[in-house]
Amino acid sequence: MEDRPDAELVAAAQAGDRAAFEALLRRHYDRIHGLAWHLTGSRADADDVAQEVCCTLVNRLGSYRGEAKFTTWLCGVVTNASRDCLRRKRRFGGLVERLAVIAGLARQPDGRDLHDSMWLKSAIARMKPAMRETAALVAGQQLTHAEAAAILGISEATVSWRMHEIRKVLGGPAR
Repeated sequence: MEDRPDAELVAAAQAGDRAAFEALLRRHYDRIHGLAWHLTGSRADADDVAQEVCCTLVNRLGSYRGEAKFTTWLCGVVTNASRDCLRRKRRFGGLVERLAVIAGLARQPDGRDLHDSMWLKSAIARMKPAMRETAALVAGQQLTHAEAAAILGISEATVSWRMHEIRKVLGGPAR
């Protein structure tokens, strides 16, 4: 099962083959979690997004029509789930934080995140969400500019311009 191409696994999973669905999840879980972490900036949020994506894929897989590579479509699903997570977090975050502190239930920072989080935050702190999403898809997921453009609903030229601006912000070559 593990050596079958994504297209075969997707077709089998869409037909109800649980082993094929499991193989897809195993193959792509690291990509799902990694992209979610890049987009949310938090492993805890990435855990939540990855779990949500894995659960919703059961129903969403039927909407995959094969017009793009499966990984491109999957990155779109993860990007949308990450955006939803950040929206929910902004909306309810302040209230939940205040209530947790009042109740003495505030969670301690996750020590695993300390080094990675400091580096990531310093590298992308000045970027707008649109720039972070573009960087995560092109640099983090190694998608083409065309694939990233399709996921983000923008032109390929806009992706190219954003990547140029990102390189300037991060101090890389402006090619």
